[in-house]
Amino acid sequence: MSDQLAELEAAVLERAAKITTRADLEMLRTEVLGRKGGALSRAMSGLAKLPPAEKAEYGRRVNETKRAIEAALDAALARIEKTEIQGDLARTYDTTFPGNTPRSGGLHVLRQTLDDVVDFFRSRGFAVVLGPEVETEYYAFEAVNIPADHPARDNMDTFYLPNGSLLRPHTSSMQVRALKSNPPPIAILAPGRVYRRDALDASHSFMFHQIEGLHVDRGVNFGHLKGFAADLCRHLFGADRRTRFRPSYFQFTEPSAEVDVSCGVCAGRGCQTCKGTGWLEMGGSGMVHPNVLRASGYDPEGFSGWAFGLGTDRIAMLRHDIHDIRTFFENDPRFLEQFA
Repeated sequence: MSDQLAELEAAVLERAAKITTRADLEMLRTEVLGRKGGALSRAMSGLAKLPPAEKAEYGRRVNETKRAIEAALDAALARIEKTEIQGDLARTYDTTFPGNTPRSGGLHVLRQTLDDVVDFFRSRGFAVVLGPEVETEYYAFEAVNIPADHPARDNMDTFYLPNGSLLRPHTSSMQVRALKSNPPPIAILAPGRVYRRDALDASHSFMFHQIEGLHVDRGVNFGHLKGFAADLCRHLFGADRRTRFRPSYFQFTEPSAEVDVSCGVCAGRGCQTCKGTGWLEMGGSGMVHPNVLRASGYDPEGFSGWAFGLGTDRIAMLRHDIHDIRTFFENDPRFLEQFA
């Protein structure tokens, strides 16, 4: 058996001296020194068949063979590495040739817009809360004053799941969740994806992003809402932008108003972008409806609050003069790299 070890050692040393690549060297190492099926492991398995008097000598011979093989493999690796380094040093490079600029990523324009809104409200003490995208009918509709027979559900038709839950049609469901979970005063911002069964076109999508704001405390009035809305518009669009409130109707606020911002293209004089009105629609707002406060366990005689809902996609379209909501989700680098 010692003759077999000598033959194995000689064969491995000869092969190692001729190897020129790392892959071939690793293959030889596995073939000889591998724990399962390696030539040296098979040689060690014969130790059990030897008489006790011969085992110690054979074990010593196996270890010597292993050390010799490992040294030969290490020498081969050092030789290969040296050859690789010499090859790299022998190459010539034109240092005057322009290099390849690495492509760097960036935040999506919708995330940039959301971060701007979040920064504004966090600086004023608002907490950011996230809610489930799969909601119950209670929080999505009934708790925000939209009972089962209310026609407003037609405008917020969403996707229903087999268990009776649904994909939330708005982040307004976070109003009652936050009010039930926290004692007053409440000042939150609830961003997230929402879903509606809208046909996909330049201004509508079955999935879009919304930001819900809520402030409830004693003595909160509509003037506070107007001040926040005006400051937010100036923060997002510039100090020279003006806001206006148009009376409107929403199920979860009373009174309710649409918030408009003056057109930045024509400075409010009227153009194609604003359809000649001088104003661009931002979103809906109003004072929290007493029924919503009652559903949350608040006494509307003692507490009041304002709420608003803005579309993140809508804000980004207004800020960057984007005319098709579908471009946000098409992953076209020509569009996305403009905001990187």
